[in-house]
Amino acid sequence: MAYLEFAECGGAGAATATYEVPRPAARFSALEWWVIAAAQRDRLSSLDAPGPVARLLGALFPSNDNDSDRDADPRIEALRRMAVLAWHKSYVIPKWEIESFRRAGFTLDHYELLQASIAAAKAKQRSARAARPRHAARRAWIPLEPTYGLS
Repeated sequence: MAYLEFAECGGAGAATATYEVPRPAARFSALEWWVIAAAQRDRLSSLDAPGPVARLLGALFPSNDNDSDRDADPRIEALRRMAVLAWHKSYVIPKWEIESFRRAGFTLDHYELLQASIAAAKAKQRSARAARPRHAARRAWIPLEPTYGLS
C-alpha cells in the first residue's frame, strides 16, 4: 500500500490551517440609525437633483428650509440615499449607488446591516398589519344581543 508524503512535494503548507483576521462588526452611530429610520418617510424623488423650475423658484424665493443640507456631510447623505433606496426597492439597488456608499466610508458589512435591519422592520410592519382586523375602524358599533330587550 502506498501513500504520499506531502512534506516532500511542498504540500505541507497547504495542510496547515490559515486563519483570517476577524473583521470588526459593522455598527452605526445613533445619528446614522436616526437617518436610516427617517429615510422611511422620504420619497424616491428626494434622491433626484432639483429641476430647473425648482432652482429658479429657490433663487427667487429663498427660504430657511432649503436643501443645502444635502452638501453638509457627504457620508450622511450617502447613508440617506442608500436607506431610501433600501426602504423602497429592498435589495434591488444599482451598482453605482453601492459603490458611492462604499466611497463614502461604509463597508459591505454596513450595507448588509442596513439591509437586514430594514428587512426586519418591514417584516415587523407586515406582521402587525396582518394581526390587525381588516375593518377595525368601522366596528365602532356595539353588537346587539337579545339581552338588551330587543327580543
